[in-house]
Amino acid sequence: MRWEPVITKAMQRYWRFSRGLTMGAQGVVLRPDNSVLLIRHGYRPGWHFPGGGVEKNESVFSALARELKEEAGIVIEGEPELFGVYSHEPVYPGDHVVLFVIRSWSQPHVPVANFEIAEHGFFAADALPEGTHASTRARLAEVLQSRPRSEFW
Repeated sequence: MRWEPVITKAMQRYWRFSRGLTMGAQGVVLRPDNSVLLIRHGYRPGWHFPGGGVEKNESVFSALARELKEEAGIVIEGEPELFGVYSHEPVYPGDHVVLFVIRSWSQPHVPVANFEIAEHGFFAADALPEGTHASTRARLAEVLQSRPRSEFW
């Protein structure tokens, strides 16, 4: 049995009960050559931008900074660009994703793989790893190729 769907649904129900409306912060972390940082979680399939849920009494920027540091050892050094706010309604009712572009950052340490983050790495935009989530590909095209922005994640 694949546990990812069961764990995901259980967590979504918990968050819905504990938060009502949920919000996540994700970051498009870019190197000067526009290669992008992607994360592969241990509990859901595909490659995604780093990020996660905004906790109670936490700003969206603080959540972004916390998640980037926890998942990839990234420390934001400049002002991240607020790129967009997306509804995640078709997949996760009541959820929104706030997307930032981060061009000024450092990586003082690289975390080792664990249950939450199985892998992470930088990839050229035209050579994304197999299994990169469709929403990740679409948002990257919006950021790097000026494609029209969707209102949905």
